[in-house]
Amino acid sequence: MLLAGIDFSCNPSPRKPITVATGRLQASRLALDGVAELTTLAAFETWLRSPGPWLGGFDFPFGLPRAFVDANDFGTTAAEVIASVRSRCATRMAWRAYIDTWGNSQPAGARLLHRRTDAASAVTSTSPMQTRYVPVGLMYYEGVGRLIDAGVTLPGLHHAGDPHRVALEAYPRRLAHALVERRSYKNSDESDRRAMREAIVDGLEAGGDRFGFALACDAGVRAGLIADPSGDRLDAVLCLFQAAAASRRPAYGLPPDIDPVEGWIASG
Repeated sequence: MLLAGIDFSCNPSPRKPITVATGRLQASRLALDGVAELTTLAAFETWLRSPGPWLGGFDFPFGLPRAFVDANDFGTTAAEVIASVRSRCATRMAWRAYIDTWGNSQPAGARLLHRRTDAASAVTSTSPMQTRYVPVGLMYYEGVGRLIDAGVTLPGLHHAGDPHRVALEAYPRRLAHALVERRSYKNSDESDRRAMREAIVDGLEAGGDRFGFALACDAGVRAGLIADPSGDRLDAVLCLFQAAAASRRPAYGLPPDIDPVEGWIASG
């Protein structure tokens, strides 16, 4: 089965593409085929329709906080929620304005809600209502609807899709934290960040005892992961690693009580 890790951008371009790492598990090795860049959302849509079987880990939220969904009567399933969001907000900037308006009506401290899965590890993920700084709310807007439109299965959230094309929500920072704790590895070519990227790659390559398999890639691809100052290529590989780990677990390692509007981040 093809495995993939996707570092997503809600507004891809040659400068900030959607980055896709692909590979396959071969006994105790995760063989990295390569890392590709998609510079448009249309290219992402085409990739999603690639014939299966494949399992992908996608670095954007698949759901919204339950309290926010219920307060706005968005629906009871992931498909209903994103359809409601799209019907009320024609663009991602309209979605930002909608969240801002709702948040401004809430008490301080209750404007950017989190899901149960966001705090389910040592690294709390960003609220899917955050549309600035790290705009994961905009990534939700542009990403989830495209998964559903492409007929992809989202375990625990959307089962009407193709069972041979499966998407899991991933969060590369959780796996990076397991390897280098809270040290920063992104958005800089300074020597300390480069050293952290190399340490993460080293950890993945030595991961056999810890994860049951280890990353294997050629020297050129490896050097590219370390040299990329954005960290996007490495994040895609971390998502790939999380998808690979999930592929070996019953029900992808997801809990049986996933909230169908919130979703769950696959552990790595």
